[in-house]
Amino acid sequence: MCLRFRRGAKGHCGTKSKLKTFTLEGIADFIKTERPCNIIAMTGAGISTSAGIPDFRSPGSGLYDNLQKYNLPDPQAVFDISFFHENPEPFFALSKELFPEHLKPTPCHYFIKLLEKKGILRRWFTQNIDSLEFLTGIPEDKIVTAHGSHRTSTCLKCRKKFDLQWLTERLKDKTCIVPKCDKCEGIVKPDITFFGENLPKRFFQCAISDFPKCDLLLIMGTSLVVQPFASMVNEIYGVIFVHVRCNPWLFLRWCRIFVSGGVFSNTGKIPDVRGFSKCGIRVMWS
Repeated sequence: MCLRFRRGAKGHCGTKSKLKTFTLEGIADFIKTERPCNIIAMTGAGISTSAGIPDFRSPGSGLYDNLQKYNLPDPQAVFDISFFHENPEPFFALSKELFPEHLKPTPCHYFIKLLEKKGILRRWFTQNIDSLEFLTGIPEDKIVTAHGSHRTSTCLKCRKKFDLQWLTERLKDKTCIVPKCDKCEGIVKPDITFFGENLPKRFFQCAISDFPKCDLLLIMGTSLVVQPFASMVNEIYGVIFVHVRCNPWLFLRWCRIFVSGGVFSNTGKIPDVRGFSKCGIRVMWS
């Protein structure tokens, strides 16, 4: 975990001067005294690993590693739209792993839900496609799925729409290799953004409207290497960076404070201020 400040940024400014100490306690005190009301959360795969979803890039346990039997030309080919049209089977094999039994949000998801409950979360930008954000009960308009999600799917032939329940039933069916439309037998593709496709318009619309107003930015479980998601931090003055796996280059360039430990162990260290507590998160999680 680290705290990043960019001098001379054009976005919202002032967080640096209002932090008494560059520590988690300083952050908690900032929330208590300055009462930020436009907090933005940016999250990646690292916040979902404790839910049973393998991380995309963790050596030996990543989702890409589990697809080696398909002899992909490149690990990321599973998310390439051209490759999907040629062979959708590897993608759906991966999707089945995104839906383990009894899937539910993690304490980190509920930490962000707690921000929304307190009325201080402006938006939650996520790179994840597992749809766990929506299971927290956060209003849909508060969530921006930068890369789409499995929440809805579309038949590539007749364009019929399907909901998450329809897709989940087929992904959990071991006899279903590739979900097909019940109307025309066309392949049904989840509404996620593949390489070679444009990101959702709402991602850009919300980024443009939200980031200039942001007064505190939480980044959790992402290495910030995928564009244009990663570039959004350039519009912000102050950042809290919570991380499971940190890119050393990012540390050297951005970081001011390091706190060892995982995503929730760090967010859980924030003292009980303005009604925030680990107990409150656990109540929602249990």
